[in-house]
Amino acid sequence: MGAMPIAARNKLFLLFRIAQERFALDALEVAEVLPLLPLKPVPQAPALSFGVAAVRRTSTRLVLVHYPNDQAGPQARLGLIVEFASETLRCDPHDFKPNGVHNRATPYLGPVREDSQGLLQWLRVQDLLEPAVRELLFAPQLAASVVEEGAR
Repeated sequence: MGAMPIAARNKLFLLFRIAQERFALDALEVAEVLPLLPLKPVPQAPALSFGVAAVRRTSTRLVLVHYPNDQAGPQARLGLIVEFASETLRCDPHDFKPNGVHNRATPYLGPVREDSQGLLQWLRVQDLLEPAVRELLFAPQLAASVVEEGAR
């Protein structure tokens, strides 16, 4: 057997920024990329951020990702507000290398890839939420109240 073609090894990533940091999401984890719309706050939902609010600009997007969660079922979605979500990158996932930092508070920060613009960090969707936050956001009673509110 011959080597796998380069195109077959490559993966598509959605690139974005939060503040000055650059991140990549595996495009297979992205359900939809939407313009930033006015959002209705969910009562008792935790604040999720990198400590900096996204700047409203034309490239600020609401990215809905497939979030693996047994409680919410296979169709669970998590919305991320990100800046400069206007580029993609197709590359070999092995171009991302471990960063050597293991911070238990940020398990979602995956390996990094260096390019002409600096470091690009792979964001791991499955590790974005702590278990307590995941249970709160995907609680059946919360989901039912949000659906009910949207139907009004």
